[in-house]
Amino acid sequence: MMVDTDTATRPPDGGPSRRGRIVAALVAVVLGIAVVAGVAWGAASLISHNDGWDVVAGQPVQVSIASGATARAIYADLEAAGVARSADLEAAAVAIGAEDRLQAGTYAFVTDMDPVDVIASLVEGGQDVPGTTFTVVEGWTVDRIVEELAEAMPFTQAEFQAVLRSDAITSPYLPPVGGAVDAINRWEGLLFPATYPITEETNPTEILGAMADQTVRRIDAIDTSRMASLGVSLHEALVIASLVEREAGTDDERASIASVIYNRLAEPMRLQIDATVIYALGYNPGRVTATHLDTDSPWNTYRVDGLPPTPIGAASQASIEAAMDPASTTYLFYVLGGADGSHRFAETYEEHQANIAQARADGVLP
Repeated sequence: MMVDTDTATRPPDGGPSRRGRIVAALVAVVLGIAVVAGVAWGAASLISHNDGWDVVAGQPVQVSIASGATARAIYADLEAAGVARSADLEAAAVAIGAEDRLQAGTYAFVTDMDPVDVIASLVEGGQDVPGTTFTVVEGWTVDRIVEELAEAMPFTQAEFQAVLRSDAITSPYLPPVGGAVDAINRWEGLLFPATYPITEETNPTEILGAMADQTVRRIDAIDTSRMASLGVSLHEALVIASLVEREAGTDDERASIASVIYNRLAEPMRLQIDATVIYALGYNPGRVTATHLDTDSPWNTYRVDGLPPTPIGAASQASIEAAMDPASTTYLFYVLGGADGSHRFAETYEEHQANIAQARADGVLP
């Protein structure tokens, strides 16, 4: 997903706007495809898109599309906001061939829009809208989110924490409080990393509720058909997704990282993931040493069996998808293998040691 940070400029008076040209071009393409291919969606859909659409038309809404969001997730978010139905948006984008050109950003829409107009806006890119935005970065913990929110908004960390401890917001994926899981850290991994609009009127309940709702919508947009065969609950899959988020150095290895986690759980072997040690420490020491590995914490996967009791941070949709649909491998080990953050994978301990030696020879590891 491309992010266009440039503000579109309006052409001189008398000429069509950039968006107008895009809409015209897209409509022309849609109509052409409908005529040539006989697609039933066609022009009639452009007129009757609101049949059975139970929303009040013309109400202003603001929608933020996160970088990395899939087309399916974007359609789901827009439908949830009442902008247009997901099926109509998908049909428009597919007919136009625009599914891989939808851009992240913050958009000012109204409810019950023509799907072609919506797709045109998404192709053009995000707009400048009143107010400002707050971005949750992939991998952020609840504590970090609360800390950053208190810097960006006129509320204290205690006020944001009070919302998390209360029943003001909820999630179907919240684990019960007990043992090491408390009213704050049980929200780990359930506040989705994305960009959210905030105004002077936005309060802690609204912004945290938006993050929780976004997580639910993103999961609803993912195919979870493999969950039963993987032998984990949805919350456990979110824990795995958070590990993938912190461990994967490149997008194309997320599913392989996930496969290593599942393979080690099946052996069973301790996961021995450095990112869990950093979470247990509560700070990043820069380099995890043998002393750090001995940290006494239920999140330290060098000392405990199985998964940590909660996610260790906010996972992107790509990592959640990898956790719910891991690659089919027999890998049990990985080690940093390239300057780009990529890893070398191994099936045996001997191969793993050879990969470590190669990484040191390449100057990737000390």
